[in-house]
Amino acid sequence: MKICVLLGIVAGAACLGGGCATPGLSPHERDQLIARNMDYDGKQIIDDIDRDVLFLRPASHMTIWNVQDSY
Repeated sequence: MKICVLLGIVAGAACLGGGCATPGLSPHERDQLIARNMDYDGKQIIDDIDRDVLFLRPASHMTIWNVQDSY
């Protein structure tokens, strides 16, 4: 019985003690990454609306936005 209780405590500590922080990025860097991804997604939405809904541009798999890799 004592072993089961001990295993339960250890398992609970392992599950709850990890936290949610990203070890490779500071909070500021993570916020910048999220903002950059949201900006890119927004630009892709504009491309889709212009091409598919408003028919302003010919069909293409390229974006007009100057997109840079972050890595």
